[in-house]
Amino acid sequence: MKNIILLAVQGAGKGTIADVLQTKFNYVHISTGDMLRKRASIGDEFGDSIKDLIHNGILVSDEIVFGAIEDRITELDCKNGFILDGVPRTLEQAKKYDILSTKLELEDYIVINMTVPIDVVVDRITSRRICSECGKIYNMNYIDKRPKTEGICDVCSGDIITRDDDSNAEAVRKRIETYNTNSIAIIDYYKDKGNLFNVDATDTEETVLEIERLVMSQND
Repeated sequence: MKNIILLAVQGAGKGTIADVLQTKFNYVHISTGDMLRKRASIGDEFGDSIKDLIHNGILVSDEIVFGAIEDRITELDCKNGFILDGVPRTLEQAKKYDILSTKLELEDYIVINMTVPIDVVVDRITSRRICSECGKIYNMNYIDKRPKTEGICDVCSGDIITRDDDSNAEAVRKRIETYNTNSIAIIDYYKDKGNLFNVDATDTEETVLEIERLVMSQND
C-alpha cells in the first residue's frame, strides 16, 4: 500500500477520511500532535524532552518531530501503510520528510490535498464541539455528529465545550487564510514531484467515495 500524506485546513474533514481509510484499507492514522503526546508519555530521555517542551508551551523542533515520526513509522503496524496528518506544515518539513522517506525506503507515497471553500470551513469549525476530557470531536450542524445527551460526551461522559479558538468566526477565517497562504509552496512542491492529488472535500460523503477510488487506483 502506498503511504499517504493528508493536506487540509482544520475543518476539512481529515479525521473522517482517516477513519474511513483505517477501516477499509487497514492504514494507520498518525496525527503528529497525538503522536508527540504519546511519545512524551513513554518516559525515556527522548520522551521526557518532548514532555518538557509541551508542558512549557515551547514549539517542538523539526528535529524532534521527525525523530518521533521515524520511531512511529518504523513500528510493525505501519508496514501495511500509514496516513501522515499534521506534517508537513512548511516547505522545509516537506523536504525533510523526503530525506527521511528515502532513508527508510518509503519514497512511494501520495499526497491528498483536501480543498474546501472558506465559508464552509468557518461554518464547520464554529459549530464544532470537543470533550474536555477525552478530546472526542462533535459537530452541532450534523445530527449524526451530535452527542446523544446534550453537553455530555458519548465516550467518557465528560463535559462538551467550545474551544476558545473555534468560537470567533473572524479569527477562524484568519487562521484559514494563513494556512492557505503557507500551503502554496508545499502544494507546488508536491505538484512538481507528480504525487499530488486535489480532492474537493465540500461534501463529506462524496469526498469519502472519491478518496476511496483514488487510493484503490494508486494501489492497483
